[in-house]
Amino acid sequence: MKWVEEFGDTRLALRVLDDIRASVTRPWALMEVCGGQTHSLIRHGIDQVLPKEIELIHGPGCPVCVTPLETIDKALEIAATPGVIFCSFGDMLRVPGSDRDLFAVRSEGGDVRVVYSPLDALTLAGENPDREVVFFGIGFETTAPPNAMAVHQAARRGVPNFSMLVSHVRVPPALEAIMASPTCRVQAFLAAGHVCSVMGTGEYPAVAKKYRVPIVVTGFEPLDLLEGIRRAVRQLEQGLFEVDNAYPRAVPAEGNPTAKAMISDVFEVTDRAWRGIGTIPDSGWRLSERYRAFDAEHRFDVGRISTVEPRECRAGEVLQGLLKPDECEAFGRACTPRTPLGATMVSSEGACAAYYRYRPLGVSSNG
Repeated sequence: MKWVEEFGDTRLALRVLDDIRASVTRPWALMEVCGGQTHSLIRHGIDQVLPKEIELIHGPGCPVCVTPLETIDKALEIAATPGVIFCSFGDMLRVPGSDRDLFAVRSEGGDVRVVYSPLDALTLAGENPDREVVFFGIGFETTAPPNAMAVHQAARRGVPNFSMLVSHVRVPPALEAIMASPTCRVQAFLAAGHVCSVMGTGEYPAVAKKYRVPIVVTGFEPLDLLEGIRRAVRQLEQGLFEVDNAYPRAVPAEGNPTAKAMISDVFEVTDRAWRGIGTIPDSGWRLSERYRAFDAEHRFDVGRISTVEPRECRAGEVLQGLLKPDECEAFGRACTPRTPLGATMVSSEGACAAYYRYRPLGVSSNG
C-alpha cells in the first residue's frame, strides 16, 4: 500500500503537472512504449490533463498485440492436434487467428488450458508423460527469464514431452525501427520500467545518441508517468537526448544479471515479425541450438504457415502510433472485446482495449 499511496498522491501529481506546464514552450510528441503504461495513462486520464502541446503516442508495447498472425495460426494448429495439451496465459485465448481463436479450438475438443506460469505447463508434462504439452511463450524481455527457466528445467529433468512455441520480442530494436520510419513523429520515449528491471539500461544510450531522442525509464503509477513526462519534456526543451532512469526503485543500471544469464543460455537473437509492423532485424529471441529439441514450431512442423493480415483491422497503425484507437471507424462498433478484429482490442495491455474500457466514444484524446 505504501507505493500505491505515495505514487498516486493527487497533490504531488498536481505539482508535477504545474512544473510540466511551466516548462513546455512548443509541441512535443512522446511515445510510451509499454501497454501497461498506456492503460495507466488512459485509466487515470493523464493524457487529458497534460498541456495541449504534449501529445502521447501509444507504442507497440503489448506483447500479445505484436504477436504475428502467423504465430497465432501456428498455435491454433498445434492446439488442435490430437494428444496435445496446449498451455497459455489467459489473454491469448481470445486473440483472433485467420479464422478462429484458441477458445474455438477448445470448444471443438482441443485440450487448451490457462496456466499462470510456464512451470505449470512443465508440471503438466511430468504428470502426463503420454501427452505432448506445449506452452505458448510470448512476451518482451520481462517474461523471457521464466520461459527460459522452464525450458532449462525441462532439459535438466529430462522431460521430452514438453515444448514451447516461442514468440519473444526485444524492445531496443523496435525503438530503432520506429525512429527509422519515414512516418515517425516520436520525439521522446517513456521506456518500460519492468523491461529495464530485467535488462538494465545499457542498450538505450546508443539509440538515444543515434536518433537524438531522449529515453526516460518510467514506472506505471500516475506519479511515475508524470515524472517520466516531466523529465522527457525537460530534455526536449533543453535540446538533450540522454537516457534518464526515473524508476530507480525497481531498475538498476545493470538489470538482473541472473535473469540475463538464463536468457543468454536458452535463447539466441533472431529476426522477428511484429504484427501490423513487419519484420524487425534482431528484434526477437528463439531457442538456441542447445535447446532446439524443445522448439514446438520444429516439433510440430508448423513453420510453413504464412498468413495475410485482414484489411479491415487497423491495429497495425495503432501499434505504430499512426492512429489513435478511437480514430478507427470500427472502434466500439464492428470491433469490441466480444467481436474483436485484432489483438489490440482483447489484450489486457492493448491500446484499443484501454480506450474501450476507460474512454467513452466521443471523448477525444489529447493531441
